[in-house]
Amino acid sequence: MSYAFPPGGLPGQEVSPVGTAVFTTAYAVLPADTQRDIVTSLFPGWIGMRAWILARPLSGFAETFAQYAVDLAPGGGSDTPEPDAGAQAILFVARGHGDLTIDGQAHALEPGSYAYIPPGADWSIWNRSDDVLQFHWIRKRWEGAPGLSAPDAFVTHDRDHAPKAMPDCNGVWATTRFVDPDDLRHDCHVNIVTFQPGGRIPFAETHVMEHGLYVLQGTAEYLLNTDWVKVGPGDFMWLRAFCPQACIATGNEPFRYLLYKDVNRHPKL
Repeated sequence: MSYAFPPGGLPGQEVSPVGTAVFTTAYAVLPADTQRDIVTSLFPGWIGMRAWILARPLSGFAETFAQYAVDLAPGGGSDTPEPDAGAQAILFVARGHGDLTIDGQAHALEPGSYAYIPPGADWSIWNRSDDVLQFHWIRKRWEGAPGLSAPDAFVTHDRDHAPKAMPDCNGVWATTRFVDPDDLRHDCHVNIVTFQPGGRIPFAETHVMEHGLYVLQGTAEYLLNTDWVKVGPGDFMWLRAFCPQACIATGNEPFRYLLYKDVNRHPKL
């Protein structure tokens, strides 16, 4: 498996600034070539880190989540990574090895590792290797409901979850689910969606869920609202609720993306 991540660096002066980044009232596209050193952020309580903030709550746009790509240098990390006690976290490792501790339980991270961290957990993450550690971090305030407690923490791996084919598609469209869809404790899901070359979403999905889609591998033509855009490894798509979307995988390898969506709760009135 290969997992894309922001390239960093800075293009040379001979490179044209004309690009394919788009921000509309319905969606945004942040291509990989916009994810450069000069747009990173540093966070209090961390050392040896930088992060690309790919999505943050915006009034009138996507309001439920923030999504980062975090780069940890050797020796970097934090014992106090989360400033909001009400926030849950999902981590997905793209490159390198790290040490994650959740409420005293240690976990070794490697490419493809996936972690769910509930709100209020005491957690830390460190890169004690000689190479960079790069991971995706999605944050959302957990929304409780009567009779439901917060989900339990867990750490797993992409290879340990077989993708489940969608109906009537001959296996060309599948979803890797790390959380049981019937577990109503979870108010968001972060899955990996995989299309084989030529596979597609055969209708324009239009629904209440907000999305963050980070392309991990492969290429596709993706419908966003009324526009078809070409996307590839490291490109990020950010969709507000009800933005129509569809997809046709192109190229000769699977098209895979990390997908966030909010689920299992009533809309706030």
